[in-house]
Amino acid sequence: MTGQSMLEPNDVVGVALSGGKDSVTLLRILCKIEKRYPHAKLAAVTIDEGISGYRDEAISISAELCRDLGVEHYVTSFAELFGVTMDRIANERTELRPCSYCGVLRRKALNEAARHVGATKLATGHNLDDEAQTALLNVMHGDVERMVRVPVSSQMTLTGFVPRIKPLSSVPERETMLYAYTTGSRFQSAACPHGNDALRGDIRSMLNRLEFKHPGLKYTICSSVDKLSGPIAATKLRRRIRSCILCGSLTPNDVCEPCTMLKSLNVYPLATGA
Repeated sequence: MTGQSMLEPNDVVGVALSGGKDSVTLLRILCKIEKRYPHAKLAAVTIDEGISGYRDEAISISAELCRDLGVEHYVTSFAELFGVTMDRIANERTELRPCSYCGVLRRKALNEAARHVGATKLATGHNLDDEAQTALLNVMHGDVERMVRVPVSSQMTLTGFVPRIKPLSSVPERETMLYAYTTGSRFQSAACPHGNDALRGDIRSMLNRLEFKHPGLKYTICSSVDKLSGPIAATKLRRRIRSCILCGSLTPNDVCEPCTMLKSLNVYPLATGA
């Protein structure tokens, strides 16, 4: 394998394309790399969460980029897969914030989309800032297991799950932004209307202030996560994985997290067989 065990020369790489600067940058870079490997293939996958006045622009940007680059583009939606939109979820009175639902359902939707295009790997545009923010979020939520970066080789043993890679995870956000601007890329810059009160935004602001005073802090946080990942991952992988009794997705519980959330919204989980 090449690229820190991320890619092989004959991989079919599904690129999670949201239309934002990071995913646009990732797709452009992977397109350049793909040309060196005649047996490799790229396919972009976009998820329409159902957010009025927001996601339509991103889908348009993504479609335009894929046409320009000659990349296959597959779009699916929360409404199609789960029978509900994020706008509806955001209007429900629930204990969780909209971002919590969106994150879980989006991960499931991306796996479904990657399987649809026959991807052997799913590449996401998470950058260094994203990874540092996520690490602190998991600590604050008391969910240490989510900090673990399970090796790609271990992910590949899970039937029905498309292994995920993050090629930009050590690249600062300002550099992906710079690349997007210097290549003249069109990308969506508007923030999601449902994420205004998300904890991630507060953590982002805090980390940026600390990084300015203590350069390298974000790298240090991510390096610490890598050091912790070994022993925690070993424990996590020993947990028995089974199929969700409602949709067939892999889960350590009888019912997977997406189906649990959908049940709480009185939406019957679809048998996607993820």
